[in-house]
Amino acid sequence: MIRSCGILCAAGGRVSFLLVGMLIGIPIHADNLLHHNGVGRVYDPYVQPLERELELRTYYQTDDDPIESDILRQRVGFGAAINERVFAELYLIGMKLPGSAMRLESYELESKIQLTEQGEYAADWGLLVELERQRSESIAELATTLLVTRQWGNWVGTVNLGVEYEYGSNIRNEFDTFMSAQWRLRYRESLEPGIEIYADEFTHGVGPVLTGLVRGSGNQKWYWEAGIILPANDTTPAYTYRVLLEYEF
Repeated sequence: MIRSCGILCAAGGRVSFLLVGMLIGIPIHADNLLHHNGVGRVYDPYVQPLERELELRTYYQTDDDPIESDILRQRVGFGAAINERVFAELYLIGMKLPGSAMRLESYELESKIQLTEQGEYAADWGLLVELERQRSESIAELATTLLVTRQWGNWVGTVNLGVEYEYGSNIRNEFDTFMSAQWRLRYRESLEPGIEIYADEFTHGVGPVLTGLVRGSGNQKWYWEAGIILPANDTTPAYTYRVLLEYEF
């Protein structure tokens, strides 16, 4: 499987950035703009054998439109490596609207597959498969995302290119595309500044991000990310603050 992607991997950097431009330009239609926010996480393609983790992600958005302002989203997950190339994680996803309590919205099962060895080709490749199911409605989303990372000296660039199929009752079944990217400087392990880009049917945003890794005893590690995403179109919230905390053991 790994050798069969040799031609694709050798052209990795150029293909990835061409696809980014194509994705941004694709006209896409969706069923519901209300409360949509495509800001998430930029995934690297790597799997660590025997790794287990607890993860908390928090997103808070503010906007000039009071209906789309002061919305809080959270994801709580537990994941574990199945083998040296496959990592699986289960999430509970909640949302809090102004004047209401945090409410469980959906469940998600995620699997990341490392396709190539790190450094084997000009870029490192992986695949992410996600299945999300709404809790109160018969709506589900199945997404497949190509993960590409390349390093230039102390700089690391990562691109996620995805296709999502949304289906269920009372909605139009449809395919959507999305993209996210990160460019960061390996300043030191505990502090790496960078910039992120997100683009999907409604969200076109860009902003700064800080990431870091703090090592504990044995195999314990704490990984963190914090960023602010600003809008590049009229349907993206004015500010989206995102924080990720991950405990690996």
